[in-house]
Amino acid sequence: MSTALFTQLLDLACGVFLLAAVLVLWRRELAAIVRIFAVQGLALAAVVALLAIHERRWDLLAVAALIAALRAAVLPYLLRRALVAGGDSHETEPLVNVAASLLTAAALTLLAYAAARPLTELAPSPATRALPVGFAVVLIGFFALVTRRRALSQVVGFLLIDNGITAVAFLATSGVPLIVELGVSFDVLFAVLVLQILTTRMRAAFGHTDLDDLRELHG
Repeated sequence: MSTALFTQLLDLACGVFLLAAVLVLWRRELAAIVRIFAVQGLALAAVVALLAIHERRWDLLAVAALIAALRAAVLPYLLRRALVAGGDSHETEPLVNVAASLLTAAALTLLAYAAARPLTELAPSPATRALPVGFAVVLIGFFALVTRRRALSQVVGFLLIDNGITAVAFLATSGVPLIVELGVSFDVLFAVLVLQILTTRMRAAFGHTDLDDLRELHG
């Protein structure tokens, strides 16, 4: 694969990866948010696959397949099950409205590009130039985590953070060992299973999964 083609495809995959994070803030339907997260998982797998092909590291193709299976299939499946069990279909009014959320996402993206500039200038390459995208997704994930009310939306925010960290790791180091990715993936899978149980219990106790009701347990 030529460097020019690699750069174009990597930019496309990273663009989809970042756009998916922004769309999570835009959409209110929880089912749509889960589908967008699955698309982001495919984009992350594409980033890893492109790095593997460009650098002729075929072990990374196995990592890309693992990422696609877990983050574009298994985790969305678990989220859909939690959505059905919870019975909620829409995000309630978030702490920050949609328009302000999109403006904040743009500001966080600019902040990520400014913060990552020293790193991209230190070792310029197509992969390192895409580093700000990973940082931006981490920041957007944090924002979603603290401004959404539904438990499932907050779970997706947590998973956005994890996807962003994974993207930064691969773009900065041109890949991590398979055993490391397996360990991280199983940790994330375990966390999602626990959160799925939590949302089911909340649905049984409160009738919905709005986390504001947990304030009643304070004190």
